[in-house]
Amino acid sequence: MRSFLIIIAVLFSIYGNAQSAELANSYFRKGEYDKAILLYKPLFENNPIRQDYFKSLVTCYQQVASYEASQSLIEEQIQRFPEQMHLFIELGYNYQLQDQPEIAEKYYEQSIEYVRKNPGFVFMIGRSFRQNHLLDEALLSYQIAKELNPKLNTEISEAQIYGEKGDLEKMFSLYLDLVDKNANYFSTVQRYVGNFITEDKNDSNNLLFKKLLLKRAQSDPKDAWNILLSWLFMQEQDYSKALTQEKSLYKRKPGNLERVREIGYLSFNKQDFKTSKEAFVFMLSHSEEVLLDKESKLLAEIYLLKIENRSFSEKKDKGKIEERYQELIQIYGQGKETLELHLSFADFLTFDYDDPEKAIAHLEKIIPSAESAFEKGIIQMKIADILVFSNQFNQALILYTQIQYDLKNSQLAQEARFKVARTSYFKGDFQWSQNQLKVLKSSTSQLIANDALELSLKIGNNSDKDSLNEGLKIYAKAELLGFQKKHQQAIDTLSYVLNQYKGQQIEDDALYTQAIFYQELEAYTSAEANLLTILNFHPESLLIDDSIFALGILYRDRLNDPEKAQEMFEKIIFEFPSSIYLVDARKYYRKLRGDDI
Repeated sequence: MRSFLIIIAVLFSIYGNAQSAELANSYFRKGEYDKAILLYKPLFENNPIRQDYFKSLVTCYQQVASYEASQSLIEEQIQRFPEQMHLFIELGYNYQLQDQPEIAEKYYEQSIEYVRKNPGFVFMIGRSFRQNHLLDEALLSYQIAKELNPKLNTEISEAQIYGEKGDLEKMFSLYLDLVDKNANYFSTVQRYVGNFITEDKNDSNNLLFKKLLLKRAQSDPKDAWNILLSWLFMQEQDYSKALTQEKSLYKRKPGNLERVREIGYLSFNKQDFKTSKEAFVFMLSHSEEVLLDKESKLLAEIYLLKIENRSFSEKKDKGKIEERYQELIQIYGQGKETLELHLSFADFLTFDYDDPEKAIAHLEKIIPSAESAFEKGIIQMKIADILVFSNQFNQALILYTQIQYDLKNSQLAQEARFKVARTSYFKGDFQWSQNQLKVLKSSTSQLIANDALELSLKIGNNSDKDSLNEGLKIYAKAELLGFQKKHQQAIDTLSYVLNQYKGQQIEDDALYTQAIFYQELEAYTSAEANLLTILNFHPESLLIDDSIFALGILYRDRLNDPEKAQEMFEKIIFEFPSSIYLVDARKYYRKLRGDDI
């Protein structure tokens, strides 16, 4: 019993410390240093080895000009840990803040001298200099250590300091030196460099990095420089140039086609179908050389069919696509790797070939060959989706419910429950839909929970217990038409809603959804007009931040107006700080403004 009580006491102590630390950090971030001191002091006294508590407490004392208190704290820590030479930097900086640079310099030199004797300790010393904004001293310590021990990898630390100093050419050069030394640092360098480049190929940072890469490629040809050039072009969404680099690399050294595949996917999603086709054709033409796996080959074939399908408008021409799908099914047969092929074929038959019955028949035929209950559930889900497309709601609901029963507590079961709610919504059975959504709003899948909340709010805000909800029923019909990819019919139906129910609650939902369908038809100015109407006439709408963010994306990606895009993202940041779009809006805003991120 005594041991149990001790354990409970320890757990409460740990929890209490965590709570205090969180509150102290909060005060620190807000600049409320006096309050932070009251919390950091006991935290540090109980945990003197915690460098974060020590540093935060020292900084708080310095911020309130309690230099004697900070000096006493540092000196006590030096006595406690005399081998930690970086503490002398803290002491020196404390004197510097009191305008005593001569004394401060002595302590800095003492730390640098320690680096001369022990180069391996430079990272601790350099970090302490950097934390106190002593960037030149930090660089000097790294340079001394590197001269004494050339094997030390100080490039990242030095590069970060040059980045803070604004010397981006030196920073980029050091990162490239690191890759030159060891190709295993590719991902690390890409992560750091990625904070300074943007999607804009004319951005000064992009141009500088490209210049340095090309210079190295000319003076010292290496695959590393082509790989980084390919990566840079991908960041700029110039997939054609990225593919040129990858082809050149492959010709010199046939090997991994992973980056070619990535270019194919990304360019397809950005509707650069010419580059996408070129990438996937290249993959398949060299698939035997690199023993490309079955799944990768199939996905390349599927994307090529999707691209080819876009060039056909007549059903007789689309018959060629169907024949090719059938050929691939004959070649690759059944199995886990071919499931995506069958699902893609079903989508083609349903949405492009207008033959949902044939799609369902094909999927039902492959169910017996499913290798697991989960795979069977995926096939059944696709069949149910096609039944909804065909307005066969009751049959779809039966299948969705069966998936829930067969795969209890799985994410697929939760997705099926959401589709039960959505199908009921399409039918106009709003009460049953809401019953399903209540459960899903606490789903373990954040995406499903968000979708459930969105649909629930839509129904709740536009329902009237004393009416037949005719406006909402017509609106739901329009959303069903959108799901069926009948976008013009959906737009026309929403125009009816906007005319008949003008000024009512449903108007902003209809405007927003119609804007989405306009974009599907590439009617971007019409989409803009709808979203601006929401901003100007429905400022209290729950969709106001959705509309502002959608406008930002529209201006940036479709209407080529970066200034207006920046304005929209700025509105999210300053007027809607709790919006789910805040993180993305801040990132896009800073990129458009040209900040280092």
